[in-house]
Amino acid sequence: MKRAIYLGMATLMLCAGWVAAQTPAPGAAPASGAQPASAAPAMKTWFLRLIPPRPTFDKDMTDAEGALMEQHFLYWKGLFDKGVCLFGGPVLDPRGVYGVLAIRAATEDEARALADGDPSVKAGLNRMEVAEMKIAFLPKSQ
Repeated sequence: MKRAIYLGMATLMLCAGWVAAQTPAPGAAPASGAQPASAAPAMKTWFLRLIPPRPTFDKDMTDAEGALMEQHFLYWKGLFDKGVCLFGGPVLDPRGVYGVLAIRAATEDEARALADGDPSVKAGLNRMEVAEMKIAFLPKSQ
């Protein structure tokens, strides 16, 4: 149980640093050599909410569910390493833990396909909600 929470927290800490380093400040000029907008579809930001099977999931996860959650972590860590996942991790709500992720994708269909590709979702353990998100505040680069 604690392993899943620690893994999620580690992901969140890794993501925060990467987002700070990769995201230009609002109003910043494009980098020299940037592709014209017509060369590739504009990337949007999407908020994903991972909904576990029960409110007590973080406290009574079975070994099989824990194994799926490790696959879930590795899936999103891989997408984080590719710059698709901006941040993610568990929300330790006393009413029931749930997960959040922010990702980049050109379309809602693409964002939903990434969410549906999560091994815990594919196995029917968790489900995902997807909504477009406009990130207004990010840490500044150091």
